[in-house]
Amino acid sequence: MTAGVLYVVATPIGNLADASARSIETLRGVDLVACEDTRTTRTLLARHGIAARAVALHAHNERRAAAGLVDALRAGKSVALVSDAGTPALSDPGAWLLAEAHRAGIRVSPVPGPSAATAAVSVCGFPAEKFLFCGFLPATRAARRKALEALDLPWPVVIYEAPHRIAQSLEDLRQRFGDAREILIARELTKKFEEVARLPLGEAPAWLAARAQRAQGEFVLVLAPGAGEPRASLDPEKVLAVLLEAVAPSEAARLAAKITGAPKNALYRKALKS
Repeated sequence: MTAGVLYVVATPIGNLADASARSIETLRGVDLVACEDTRTTRTLLARHGIAARAVALHAHNERRAAAGLVDALRAGKSVALVSDAGTPALSDPGAWLLAEAHRAGIRVSPVPGPSAATAAVSVCGFPAEKFLFCGFLPATRAARRKALEALDLPWPVVIYEAPHRIAQSLEDLRQRFGDAREILIARELTKKFEEVARLPLGEAPAWLAARAQRAQGEFVLVLAPGAGEPRASLDPEKVLAVLLEAVAPSEAARLAAKITGAPKNALYRKALKS
């Protein structure tokens, strides 16, 4: 192991056997493991007899915890960043720590592996020369419907959703994109009760209601490509304004740039002035 390196380690999204040999070797060799939930990560560490110290880094303490971890990295300690499942910093904590490490001139090294988003895209069967990763939609229905206005795109759209909102989100998607638009519903990927179903949005509510346990677990949705609008006809500022109602300025600028082709930095400056 190289001292003073921040390793970004992807961990299994369900099936613990999906941990790569390199990820286990890295977790075994670091001084500290920064994790979203220490209890969840200790299950993986214990399975492989790893005694590395686990340090909590989650949405409520990330800035404070990041400062201590950067100090440890500067002192020559090696740190692994993990999330509860999958690749860190994708709809999970970690981005602040990574930004601080880059600012401090600390080497950051990815240890790639499982990702719920790419797992779902790999089985969707939709043309996917590119796809848009949206993460979680807004929690409130009005904001969620507003966010969907910007997502009628000519490539697949990947959405994460929690079990208590899945029924409402599927209905909002149906109302926005119509009964015929197809969607892939991936539930509990790689786990014992994994289900993957591709079907028209009009059939999604009945599929969800057919078995009570389908309202449980974690979901990844992949919305089929639509006809979309040519980029030239999309107003970047209008797209940005819609996204700002649902997500932070930096994320709104990133998504608006991806959707419209406008420069991200310019959109970010506009977002900060809004």
